Amino acid sequence: MNQPAINPSLTLNDGSTIPQLGLGTWQAPEEEAAAAVAAALKAGYRLIDTAAIYGNEAAVGQGLRQAEVAREQIFVTTKLWNDAQGYDEALRAFDDSLKRLQLDTVDLYLIHWPAPHKDRYVDSWRALVRLKEEKRVRAIGVSNFQIPHLERIIEETGVTPAVNQIELHPDFQQKALQAFHAAHGILTQSWSPLGQGALLHNETILRIAARHGKSAAQTIIRWHLDNGLLVIPKSVHARRIVENFSVFDFILDPDELAHLAALDDAKHRIGPHPDTAKF
Repeated sequence: MNQPAINPSLTLNDGSTIPQLGLGTWQAPEEEAAAAVAAALKAGYRLIDTAAIYGNEAAVGQGLRQAEVAREQIFVTTKLWNDAQGYDEALRAFDDSLKRLQLDTVDLYLIHWPAPHKDRYVDSWRALVRLKEEKRVRAIGVSNFQIPHLERIIEETGVTPAVNQIELHPDFQQKALQAFHAAHGILTQSWSPLGQGALLHNETILRIAARHGKSAAQTIIRWHLDNGLLVIPKSVHARRIVENFSVFDFILDPDELAHLAALDDAKHRIGPHPDTAKF
């Protein structure tokens, strides 16, 4: 069986590239995030994902500086939180994130949630467009946007997001949203790709994992990669960080992918629905 490339990248709709597999830092305490980032970069990761609301941007920046990897080789993502939605507010929030990270630029800046009850995400998107035009951000995107939110910002600004980071795992696949992304050149990035651990005991996944001599987590991550998804599993444990990256010596065959596709069930959403989330 042919082995896939190690640490592959995908091309964004602006022509730049993004590593397909990265480290997520959601719920990574500040006192642990720096070590996790350094361990990930040592293991071969080149994408680090954080957000203002995570409260660990400063620690992530520390981890970047601790690692013996040149900044230009690392893809850093952070996100605009809902309390800073709006044009001027988003620009100020971006400056604050840069200060905490101690970086001059980030590679991808996302609107974390559409927060439709605030109705400010179009103004926020205009701010991100400006940041990209000023080359303070390499690429811009969104997170948790549904099709109507995406259609609105594209129609009102003429600028299509490079990425939409959404909850996605084998038993909650958001296929309609994925299809919209594909039709508009938007890459899909999966958060909570392991279903927050709920899938690690799934019999179908364990059976496929055993066939490859891999863990359930490794099998799920491989599923994301084989489906052309960007994926950011989170861990603060060095052993697990290394294990999650050890997925480049096998691929899933069409029959295995079909069995995993059959796990999809809209009832398995874990996080809040973006249309009704009020934070």
